Formats: sequence, structure tokens, C-alpha cells
Amino acid sequence: MTPEERLLDNLIDMEEAATEAIGFLDGVSFEAFQSDVLRQHAVAMTFVLVAAAAARIQARFPDITSEQPEIAWAKMRGLRNLVVHEYDRLDWQIIWDTVQSDLPKLVRQIDQLRHPHIQGE
Repeated sequence: MTPEERLLDNLIDMEEAATEAIGFLDGVSFEAFQSDVLRQHAVAMTFVLVAAAAARIQARFPDITSEQPEIAWAKMRGLRNLVVHEYDRLDWQIIWDTVQSDLPKLVRQIDQLRHPHIQGE
């Protein structure tokens, strides 16, 4: 597998996990999410998957953070660490807000990376 294929595979992994999180909360109120442990676990796992793919990208393509500063690389890693190491202390409002606002933005950013010709590059 070429380096470009590896990058693409990891970008797809990130995009799919972020899209799943968005889908898990589609049409669900915050109150319903707050009381739905199964949905909380599912969303939290997508954060781990997004961050794992991001970490693989950063390990294989160390310049990506400076080349793509608009992507919140450090925040993804930080949120993953919270989910994995401090799950019992997660603030579900922050998780909810992240899925509602940050993940759609991340999906758009990844899509632009995957399809740069759309931007006219």
C-alpha cells in the first residue's frame, strides 16, 4: 500500500466514525442522549476511533499538523484521552456540542482533503 493510500484509508476511517457519531444523535434531544447510556457509549467509541485514525495519520505523516492546522488534531487526541482514561467524568453536554458543531466541520475538512479538486486546487 502506498503512503497516499494509507493516508486516504485513515482519512476515511476518521470521516466514517465522525459521521456515525452525527448519525447516532440525529433527531435525538440532549435530554434523551443524557439518559441513554447505550447511545453515550456508542458516541464515545466514535471519538476513540476518530482519534486513533488521526494518531496514525500524524505518526506516518508528521507534517500534517502544520500543513492542515485547521483540523483540531490536538483536541481529537485530548478528547480520546478523556474518553479512555476518565470516562466516568465526561461532560455529556460537551460531547453533545462537539457532535453537533465540531464533527460536521471535521467531516467537511476531511472531505476537502480527500477531494482537493473540488476546491479548485
